[in-house]
Amino acid sequence: MSEVRLIEVPEDYAGQRLDNFLLARLKGVPKSMIYRVIRKGEVRVNKGRAKPDRKLVGGDVVRVPPIRVKEVEQVTPSQGLVNTLDEAVIYDDNGLLIINKPSGLAVHGGSGINIGMIEALRQAYKSPFLELVHRLDRDTSGCVMVARKRSVLKHLQEALRHKGVIQKRYLAVVNGHWPKHITSVDVPLKRCEYPNGERVVRVHNEGKPSVTHFKVIQYFDGCTLVAVKPLTGRTHQIRVHALHAGHPLVGDDKYTTPELNKVMRAKGFKRLCLHAYNLGLKLADDSKVSVTAPLPQEIEAPLKRMGLEDFDVRHF
Repeated sequence: MSEVRLIEVPEDYAGQRLDNFLLARLKGVPKSMIYRVIRKGEVRVNKGRAKPDRKLVGGDVVRVPPIRVKEVEQVTPSQGLVNTLDEAVIYDDNGLLIINKPSGLAVHGGSGINIGMIEALRQAYKSPFLELVHRLDRDTSGCVMVARKRSVLKHLQEALRHKGVIQKRYLAVVNGHWPKHITSVDVPLKRCEYPNGERVVRVHNEGKPSVTHFKVIQYFDGCTLVAVKPLTGRTHQIRVHALHAGHPLVGDDKYTTPELNKVMRAKGFKRLCLHAYNLGLKLADDSKVSVTAPLPQEIEAPLKRMGLEDFDVRHF
């Protein structure tokens, strides 16, 4: 990035803000530096000055000035990770990719993580456009949507802003005997940071409105399998709402006590027992998509040993 670059905006990126367009292309460049060069007029759109929120149009030419930053090392995904993701594709059509993400894989790099799911997909697919539609916690498994077209990304992100338009159904194993009368938790959530830097989410009157529906599927010794449908998409929403109800998730290192986790590890649960099981949505042409990611072995096997029965939560 030691020379001036002229980047023509592809049609798929029409409608994207200038700042977001640059952030996606100037990997490793601090946000503050990007906003500074825009403010100083060093970034030009069609030879004219532009503000960060300028909506780009297909065919626009963006001038990017020379920017000196510490070179970011390009991390190549292992062949094992590429193979895992290739096998995890459960839908690939109409500009939309849906991945059954394994637990332990972050959806994107950062905060000490060299490479995440989206970076590995970009290098494996070599696609001109590949963007996350939404996120899952690193330790949560299951359905993640990735857009292969800008128009699909815009449509689905707009749909996610409206409750119930995209149906997300999760499966979770919670500690204890979940009361059948608790079918919904409606309490606001707020992100908090402790002096040691740890970030958590708490129920707080000043938080954002958050609603989660729960349904008991089956009771087991010391735990309950529940279907979960979040109507809002707050960070750690299911985990904190389950905690608020008095039944934190099995294997949750952040919100469940070590004592409870130790008891459930002895029963075979070695991970956070939260899985994005089913997605139901409509594409821009009104065609319907419904995909299901089977319950992973790490959760299903200990439940089967305790007598897991057949179930269907697609209509929950």
